[in-house]
Amino acid sequence: MILGIVVTGLALLVIGYFVYGRFVESRLGVDPGRSTPAHTQRDGIDHVPARPAILLGHHFSSIAGAGPIVGPIIAAAAFGWLPAVVWVVLGAILIGGVQDFSSLIASLRHKARSVADMAREEISPVARILFLLFVWFTLVYVIVVFTDLTAATFTSDPGVASSSLIYIVLAVSLGLLVYRAGFGLGKASFVFVPLVFLAIWGGQQIPLEIGGGDPKSTWSFLLLGYCFVASVLPVWFLLQPRDYLSSFLLYVCLIGGILGVLLGGGRIAEGTEPLPALLSFHDANLGLLFPAMFITIACGAASGFHSIVASGTTAKQLSSERHARPVAYGSMLLESVLALLAISAVILIGPTAAKGQAPTVVFGHAIGRFFGVFGIPQDLGAHFGALAISTFLLTTLDTCTRLARYTIEELARIKKRTLSTVVPATLATLILPLVMTQATLRLPNGSPAPAWQVVWPVFGATNQLLGALAMLAVTVWLRNTGRSWTYVAVPMAFMFSVTLVALAQLVWRYGLSTLVGIISGALFLLAVVLLFEAVRQVIHGRSRVHAART
Repeated sequence: MILGIVVTGLALLVIGYFVYGRFVESRLGVDPGRSTPAHTQRDGIDHVPARPAILLGHHFSSIAGAGPIVGPIIAAAAFGWLPAVVWVVLGAILIGGVQDFSSLIASLRHKARSVADMAREEISPVARILFLLFVWFTLVYVIVVFTDLTAATFTSDPGVASSSLIYIVLAVSLGLLVYRAGFGLGKASFVFVPLVFLAIWGGQQIPLEIGGGDPKSTWSFLLLGYCFVASVLPVWFLLQPRDYLSSFLLYVCLIGGILGVLLGGGRIAEGTEPLPALLSFHDANLGLLFPAMFITIACGAASGFHSIVASGTTAKQLSSERHARPVAYGSMLLESVLALLAISAVILIGPTAAKGQAPTVVFGHAIGRFFGVFGIPQDLGAHFGALAISTFLLTTLDTCTRLARYTIEELARIKKRTLSTVVPATLATLILPLVMTQATLRLPNGSPAPAWQVVWPVFGATNQLLGALAMLAVTVWLRNTGRSWTYVAVPMAFMFSVTLVALAQLVWRYGLSTLVGIISGALFLLAVVLLFEAVRQVIHGRSRVHAART
């Protein structure tokens, strides 16, 4: 079963990249001869041309996080493997990849400005403010979920915490050597990539345990401190080299998982509870399959967060438009492969067992099984899977914090970044995650639950709605410049219908007396007003051609 799912999914994704990806590329008018903002606005801090391999690693690591692992595991355990697989594959090709690719190109044509700034220029000034508020809330949710999951991983496996710390030191060292000492990237990779994998073994030898009190709360506090420091440093110091190194963990995870399945590591153990193709149309915690599955899987098929990464950090580092399709569209499809492996993990251990453990633990167990065909002990393979996930999480955490800081700076119209502006904007972003990760959150039935479990449905709905809003801005831009736009507008309409229904259901289930219910209701209203602004512009505004951006 697992072999068939992975092979079929891979084949469709490869076809999608070369056929539909090329179609989208032609419609967007990608021009390799056009200078990108990384060159025209180079400042040595945020606008820095990156080598394609480094930027692919940064973008893929930033968008991957735990999203394509956590969401598919939750959804497959609740509804069965078939709807999850169909949405992951078709959603990535027709919706997620289109959103990521078009957002990146649109940002490049707007001088690497964010999707929110594009909304101001293409829709209205009010749209800019609403969009920025929506973006900020989404990023805060991401920080809450991923901080809680990382803290849980470090608490359950202290060796992963040690390996992660060693990894950060290696990334900083790589950045200093390449960008300041003039060390060649190829030679540096030859030294540092093996050291990253050696850190997997080294972390197990010196586990970093926190005694006294609640270790998970302590780790949450320390991780948010890391987010603060990492997000204010220049991108060349930590972000670029760390993401480049983490991409090797991702690639090994993907390649090792795929080969492990092909070589027999995906055999289901006798006595394992079977996962039906369609398990149920309703889950007690998630609700009905529609719209719950579409917002639960999130990053594995489509994610609004990707548009923020594309227009936030990637557009400022893209050296040539030639690299846009592999970096943006290609990364989305690679993430879907990760989601297919996550669904396979549920099949390996059974739906009941998957529901009873954190998704990161379920995935680590599966990676241990897949790597076992190479003679790697299952415990070490599982440790590698846990380290890979924590690395993705750390990558997404400080990227999110940096992007949220950009959002606040845009809201305040801060043009020149100094410590006096960067520090307050970063602290303002981290206050709510600190409160939510330290508090006891509850499910709709009143039972206490980890922050990630309570927040995930809201994060999923908010995240997907952000994707619809990003495609809304891109659609209006394409229309204003006289380009074909229906291939963006159709998936945008689908995502709007899914996410607005999901937010309405969250308000109904949690009520307006809870923080989750209040935020869900506010985001629903923000989205409706922003949609109204766009429709008003399309109906009453005159179509115009922006020669500078076509």
